[in-house]
Amino acid sequence: MATINKEITINAPLEKIFTYVSRPSNLPEIWPSLMQIKNEILLPNGGYGFQWEYEMAGAYLKGTGEYTDIVPNLWFTAKIEGEIECTITWTFRSKESQTRVTFAIEYKKPLPILHQLSKKIVQEMNEREADFIMANLQAKFVLIDVDS
Repeated sequence: MATINKEITINAPLEKIFTYVSRPSNLPEIWPSLMQIKNEILLPNGGYGFQWEYEMAGAYLKGTGEYTDIVPNLWFTAKIEGEIECTITWTFRSKESQTRVTFAIEYKKPLPILHQLSKKIVQEMNEREADFIMANLQAKFVLIDVDS
C-alpha cells in the first residue's frame, strides 16, 4: 500500500469546509481527475454511499465508495472499491477563524490497468493530484469568502 498525506490551512470556518468536503458530489469541483460522482445516498451513520468515475493516465476507472466512519466537523473515512481500492480520511481542526484540513489516502496501484507504469510514476502522479485537490479546496473557500 502507498500513502499520501497533505495538510493546508484555510481561512474559513470549520463547519463550512466540513459540510462542503463531506458531500461526495462536491468533490469533482476540487479533484481534477474525479470525473463524476453519482447515485449519492445518505447512510444511517451520517456519511454517504456513492458511485465514482475517475481518470488516471488516460484510463477511465469506476467503482463505489462508502463512508465507514464519520464524526461531524472532525473527520470522516471513505472506503473506495472498484478499479481503484483505497481508504481516504479527511480531518478538520479549527483554530480561531482558520481550519487545518488534512487529506490522507492509502491506496493500491490499480491492476492491470497501470502495470506499464512504475510505482514511482504512479506515486508522483497521485502526489501532484493531492496537491491540486488541496490548492483547489483552499481557492474554493477564498472565492466563497469573497462572494459572501
